[in-house]
Amino acid sequence: MQTAPLAPRKATRPRADALRNRERIVIAAREMFVEYGPEVPLDEIARRAGVGNATVYRNFPDRDALVREVVCSVMDRTAEAAEQALAETGDAFAALERFVHTAADERISALCPMISSTFDQHHPDLEASRRRVEELVAEVMDRAKAAGQLRGDVGVGDLMVVVAQLSRPPAGADCLSIDRFVHRHLQLFLDGLRAPARSTLPGTAVTMEDLRQA
Repeated sequence: MQTAPLAPRKATRPRADALRNRERIVIAAREMFVEYGPEVPLDEIARRAGVGNATVYRNFPDRDALVREVVCSVMDRTAEAAEQALAETGDAFAALERFVHTAADERISALCPMISSTFDQHHPDLEASRRRVEELVAEVMDRAKAAGQLRGDVGVGDLMVVVAQLSRPPAGADCLSIDRFVHRHLQLFLDGLRAPARSTLPGTAVTMEDLRQA
């Protein structure tokens, strides 16, 4: 007697509550990594997220996986902010401003250095998020230059360095207490990017490849 072939299993989608728990873990981890550094106990992250320890480990088998997810989510949200601004207004400089201010709000300067030699810097997810951000910012900057909005002697690397420096709290200052200053100083920097240039910059425009080789 012949038996009917087994039907292929349908891939099951994560339940809505499981997705919400994962998002709560990532948000809590981002907040605590910024406040206390990447070595904060995972059970403290679970407590802030309002989930059990088992839920954290079910979603993220180790600390590296959680740190990577947090950094990727931050880069993805900053890219989405620039994309949305560009779609809404068509104004490349407005998109650049949205990216810069969102990057500061997301604490990108505090989180990205966590991807150190102890982590897989070439993990496909991390590479994809990093490439998306770099390509989008390069496109936005090129469009702003073509429109005569952005001075021509700056590169993506210049932007990333200054955003990281201006959104990082000085030694001895609390990260959360300087929020009222960060956006003010970033806007001063953005105004200095506008064309026509008021000065001649020393050296040449810095690319992301220059930063990686530094």
